[in-house]
Amino acid sequence: MSEETYPGQSLGLPPTGRGSLASWRSRVAALIADWAISMLVAYLLFGLGALRGAGWRMWTPMGVFFVEASVFTTFLGGSLGQLAARIGVTQLDLTPLRWWQAVSRVAMKCLVIPMLIVGAERRALDDLVLGTVVVSRR
Repeated sequence: MSEETYPGQSLGLPPTGRGSLASWRSRVAALIADWAISMLVAYLLFGLGALRGAGWRMWTPMGVFFVEASVFTTFLGGSLGQLAARIGVTQLDLTPLRWWQAVSRVAMKCLVIPMLIVGAERRALDDLVLGTVVVSRR
């Protein structure tokens, strides 16, 4: 008989509760919340051109997302959306990310493609490259 396995087991994470692998639902909800916050802040700072304009203004939501997620992940272990969803990003040994890991991870997310390449244990390419994992804070 084979032993029951669960997501995160091969990483040494608990099956449920704090420190367990974050669900896809929480991760997607956090990303949607982050993007909505970024669009709102870009609109408040740069006007309607941030949402419908061309040129540099169309990139302002991405810039706001980059700054917000980098700063919050560096200092609090997760972006605003992740904190609201009660998930966070840590190194594989569950220690906080270094500042360069947080900034690099967000920069890769802004490229979008690394988020579409997902390996084992729900870890996207950015997580695999940086040795990070998204875990539950509940």
